[in-house]
Parts: sequence; structure tokens; C-alpha cells
Amino acid sequence: MTLIATLWFAVSLPFRLLFWAVAWLGRLTAVVLGFTLMVLGMALWAGPLFFVGIPLFLVGLLLTLRCLD
Repeated sequence: MTLIATLWFAVSLPFRLLFWAVAWLGRLTAVVLGFTLMVLGMALWAGPLFFVGIPLFLVGLLLTLRCLD
């Protein structure tokens, strides 16, 4: 049974590494997008478009926090 488990580990390792890398790239992209939305929301919040900036900031904050979990 150990030989089969070792063989399965060796066969599935490249796929697991690929899926792990794709998941991390997705998280990093979402964190960058969330941070950008937070900065843009704060910039709009400080100006006359605060009614657009507040929801934009909150969406960016939720997206960033969701990806850092």
C-alpha cells in the first residue's frame, strides 16, 4: 500500500503545485484590485463624489479582507 501511495503522490504533485500557484495568483490579483478600490474610494470620498467613494471603499475593503483570510 505504501508503494501505491508514493506513486500517487509523485503523479499528483505537479497538478497540486499548479493548482496551488493558480490559487495564489488569484489571491494576489484580488488583493491588488481590492487595495486599488480602497484607495480610489478614499480619493472619491474626500472629494465631492463621496456617495460613490464610500461603497467603492467598502467593496475594496471586503475584497481585500476576504482574500487575506
